[in-house]
Amino acid sequence: MGFIDKIIGDQKRRVAGHTDLSGWQRVSWQLARKTSAMMVRGMGRGPFLRSRRGQVLLGRGVRIHNPQFISVGANFVVEDFAEIQGLARDGLVFGNSVSIGSGAMIRPSSYYSRDIGVGLVMGDRSSMGPNCYIGCSGGIEIGDDVMLGPGVRLFAENHNFDDTDSESIKEQGVTWSPIVIEDGAWLASGVTVTSGVRIGKGAVIAAGAVVTRDVPAGGVYGGIPARDLKKR
Repeated sequence: MGFIDKIIGDQKRRVAGHTDLSGWQRVSWQLARKTSAMMVRGMGRGPFLRSRRGQVLLGRGVRIHNPQFISVGANFVVEDFAEIQGLARDGLVFGNSVSIGSGAMIRPSSYYSRDIGVGLVMGDRSSMGPNCYIGCSGGIEIGDDVMLGPGVRLFAENHNFDDTDSESIKEQGVTWSPIVIEDGAWLASGVTVTSGVRIGKGAVIAAGAVVTRDVPAGGVYGGIPARDLKKR
């Protein structure tokens, strides 16, 4: 119960001085009820994972497909209605204290056709905001302490379209190319990252940017396509 106690303790410190005792008691009860239900769901699904190193908390409506390919560290949190598909050549590997936001989708492979994708590695204390889409067929590596804001989209593949005579774009297939996001980077709300891009350590990507080329460590990039704005 140490993880649950930490969540309750952190919440209590956040509201200290902003509410009366009765208000805190209601917040405490509400949070305890939510996290307890998440813990029970995690206990039910956790044994089906490839491996886990500690507590798993799952929100309402979470869908985990092919859990035998998914490894999680301690204190793994998945919020309501997120979807995680594990079917991947290298599986999905999540570090300690990783959180997945509500409505996020992680898909390394198509459900019904095409080759099985490479997969995802997500480091310690990294977080994924609500409604992110992680297309990791070509492989995605996310370092430690990385923040992905709401609605971030990562695509480690690109459709082929060179042949204009004999085949439709759909029939020409895709090219996989990995995405790497190094430690401590922050991708703000609505950022899109295309295949083959590396984002350096501690870089910041402004909201709504489309990143089509590498970003150096400590860079601040924004725009469509993303360009160098300044250094941190």
